[in-house]
Amino acid sequence: MANDMPFAVFELKEYMVIFRQSEERDFGGVIANIRGLVRCTGIGVSEDDKNKYQLDVFFLAGNSNFPTPQIDLENKAGSLFMPMSDMSTFIDVLRNEKPIYGHLRGDNPQLTSITTTNEPIGVGDEDF
Repeated sequence: MANDMPFAVFELKEYMVIFRQSEERDFGGVIANIRGLVRCTGIGVSEDDKNKYQLDVFFLAGNSNFPTPQIDLENKAGSLFMPMSDMSTFIDVLRNEKPIYGHLRGDNPQLTSITTTNEPIGVGDEDF
């Protein structure tokens, strides 16, 4: 069933990290030089949406062109593009924060994101 909303929100449950020497790939006419990829997967958060979702975050070489975010709500997937220098910070957030949500924004792809919830100041790495 296709998503009738122009966006989807899902809770990230797993991620996978891939490092590459260099891969050039065409995203809608923009050639990107991929050095790393973090594939984030999860489940829809609403009561009527328990589908599986995927958001690929591509980390690009400094000299790469940057495509706009790619959103495919019908297939419950999307892609973001960030500089390679942000990869370790991104993985750190995935390792240390919970819960984390993916937002696929078909209505405004530039707002596609991964977010945390509000957290009290000074909590650190405690588990609740």
